[in-house]
Amino acid sequence: MNRVYYILISSLFIAQTFGQVSFSDQANALGLNLTCGTTYLGNGVTFYDFDNDGWDDITLNTEFGEEIRFFKNINGVFTEIFPNIPYFDYQTKQVNWVDIDNDGDKDLFVTSDYEGNRLFENIGDLNFQDITVAAGIDPENMFSYGASWGDYNNDGYLDVFISNRTALHNNILYSNDGDGTFTDVSLEAGISTSGHGSFCSAFLDINNDGYQDIYISNDRPLNPNILYKNNGDGTFTDISISSGTDVTIDAMTVTVGDFNNDSWFDIYITNGPIGNVLFKNNGNETFTDVAVSSGTVFNSVSWGASFFDADNDMDQDLYVCGEFDATETNFLKAAFYLNNDDETFTLNNESFPGDERAAYSSAVGDSDNDGYPELIVTNSFDQDLFFWKNNTPHTNNWLKLKLEGTVSNRDGIGSTIEISINGEKQYAYTHCGEGYLSQNSGTKLFGLGTNTVVDYVKVTWLSGTVDVLTNVSANQQIDLVEGSNPELSVEESSLDNFVIYPNPVGNKLFIRTTMTDYDINIYDVVGKLYLSYSDFKSNQIDVSLLDSGMYFIQFINGNQKITKKFSKR
Repeated sequence: MNRVYYILISSLFIAQTFGQVSFSDQANALGLNLTCGTTYLGNGVTFYDFDNDGWDDITLNTEFGEEIRFFKNINGVFTEIFPNIPYFDYQTKQVNWVDIDNDGDKDLFVTSDYEGNRLFENIGDLNFQDITVAAGIDPENMFSYGASWGDYNNDGYLDVFISNRTALHNNILYSNDGDGTFTDVSLEAGISTSGHGSFCSAFLDINNDGYQDIYISNDRPLNPNILYKNNGDGTFTDISISSGTDVTIDAMTVTVGDFNNDSWFDIYITNGPIGNVLFKNNGNETFTDVAVSSGTVFNSVSWGASFFDADNDMDQDLYVCGEFDATETNFLKAAFYLNNDDETFTLNNESFPGDERAAYSSAVGDSDNDGYPELIVTNSFDQDLFFWKNNTPHTNNWLKLKLEGTVSNRDGIGSTIEISINGEKQYAYTHCGEGYLSQNSGTKLFGLGTNTVVDYVKVTWLSGTVDVLTNVSANQQIDLVEGSNPELSVEESSLDNFVIYPNPVGNKLFIRTTMTDYDINIYDVVGKLYLSYSDFKSNQIDVSLLDSGMYFIQFINGNQKITKKFSKR
């Protein structure tokens, strides 16, 4: 009798533990009772604030004969709107909201495997003009699927990598020239000139060197996946073989996250029935497939996937879209893997009841700004989409971070975020176009468990600027501008006699100090001396002749040297 009682209590405890993570499909209630149609190999989705009002909106790719659909989030409920955009109704694959010109509003890039890609400039208030040809983007059909944006040359403007699923066209890397035009730099950058049947890609930093690398998922076993290492000089080297990432599978998504919180970003790749791949980053430019040992192999047919902390318990869970619907009885339909915080996951599909439609793309956002993430999933074969509302009990705390670049690109894409609580760290990377044909929220959400204070938040921007916030309270969103909270070295912390402002700076850098006799040197990031003053007595320096970028200002007073970092707009 005691044994039966023990088993019963244990079973209840396990069910209660895993049952706490709860989602329900609220598409109808939120104004999203619709279908994306029937599109070969699925439609893309974005869960992104396209009008900068602080609420994550939704944009849907559709089938042939239908326009792209836009749904504005109004206090957690979605209303379809119709931006002023040139009419087109052909089949599209992915939408990216991206600030191509750093003017603060979101431009629109659309890929298609039917009529060619299009770039629309936002000229204000969601009025768009087609600048595809004028911008230097090839308008011909290249059978494009995914598009991922990053700043591969760290010049402060977002470039785009386009994945073409055909043997007829190579993938394309367009460099943003900073004047509204783009240049195809694929050949000079070292991108393969062959077609690889590519579905999608993602920019990420595999070795934490501050330069964005590119990983590509290629369809069919004759096309191994590709990892391009950024050499830091505008070129890439194919390290697919040496890194161990050259898998030859029916690869679909490239989903990036740090599932074990070790500061090295990992990659999840979906596949057919032989199993998905979870590449654990070993920290030495090699990866190990741990899908089997982690319990995330899936062994069905899957497409999109999303890393997110579903219950805000400080680790990344994983959702996987499955191609099969309720009519298929022999294969897994979809998967929600709960992170056990020991490099293993537990399949917990009870958290998503009724998840049995032909799913292709998923994106993560926070529809009601309550600090708990939601998930939108597009389905094919005229099956309604899913909007998975997070009903998990709000017993854990959270922190949101939205970035604004000044020297780096305006959207802060390519930044690494590190937070620490009692020595326990989490890491996130900012993307624009990651996952299968998807775009997640532009706001990064961290689960904090029951902790109420974050010891520090550290953001490393592509410019090299590092911002640090300390003693950050839970359950708030922080809008962080690049250079507004510069990191202090150990020396600076103990000898903080100087304050410089503003940072980033325009033409004049101001100094506040109690010292009256000191020298000044200004260097760039490679140590080149630009300005030098002896016995400096003014409270301002003219830096108008400096180019945009990051610099170091050194104050010297006798044997003391104090160095501070600043950015020039």
